Amino acid sequence: MEEVIVLFVLGLAWIIAASVEDIKKREVANWISFSLIIFALGFRLFYSLFSNSGFGFFYQGLIGLGVFLILGNILYYARMFAGGDAKLMIALGPILGFSTSFAVNLKIYAFFLFLFLLVGAVYGLVITIFISFKHFKCFKIDFNKRIKNKGWLKFVMILGLAFLVLGFFETMIFFLGILTFIFPYFYFYAKSVDSSCMVREVNTKDLTEGEWLYEKLQIGKKIIKPSWEGISKEDLKTIRKKYKKIKIRHGIPFVPVFLIAFLILYYLWETGLWYSFW
Repeated sequence: MEEVIVLFVLGLAWIIAASVEDIKKREVANWISFSLIIFALGFRLFYSLFSNSGFGFFYQGLIGLGVFLILGNILYYARMFAGGDAKLMIALGPILGFSTSFAVNLKIYAFFLFLFLLVGAVYGLVITIFISFKHFKCFKIDFNKRIKNKGWLKFVMILGLAFLVLGFFETMIFFLGILTFIFPYFYFYAKSVDSSCMVREVNTKDLTEGEWLYEKLQIGKKIIKPSWEGISKEDLKTIRKKYKKIKIRHGIPFVPVFLIAFLILYYLWETGLWYSFW
């Protein structure tokens, strides 16, 4: 299917461009996502005009755009995605509808989301482990502070021990006990990486729109608070008037997860292994 190959090449080229920009600047420019939508729908329309199968291929692109528009907004407003990631997710909607059947495409969308979440979890864990070792001294100090004198942590450990004992009678309760033991340390680990390894001081002249403040800033009577949307253009001008340096939260580049999930999905589709899942 030549049309699927063209869609794959389009998606691959744009996701690679987005990954490079995310790694370099920790942001994805709007033109990347918007142009991918235009090119994908443009190709689908052009192909449909000269195809004997009608406009089904084009309509599936529009449906994919609608589905991922909803998905991208849900992930954004649930604070799981930043704006650039949400727009790139939306832009993949017109790409991922490889079939002219809505039922098949719906399975593709669901499977891509599953791959994305799975790859994202592994990717995030690997990256944060690397970062924590890179800044091990700061990480160790912060982590030790968090686990000290936590009365509720002792309670959780006792609860986990009780679950383990009960687990001899019911296997699921045993696994629940293990999770109860592990979860607090994963939580402290994530918080320590975030506060000790992902915060850096930068010159305000180098700040860009959308970067995340680490702490609130007071400028006269105005208070600029950290927000999910990041620093606005207006706030950027105000901050530069008073501060030469501020602390920002430095996120990890997440667009490579799109690339890995997209490549896995296409490999499964192209080799036919896709059908073994359904």
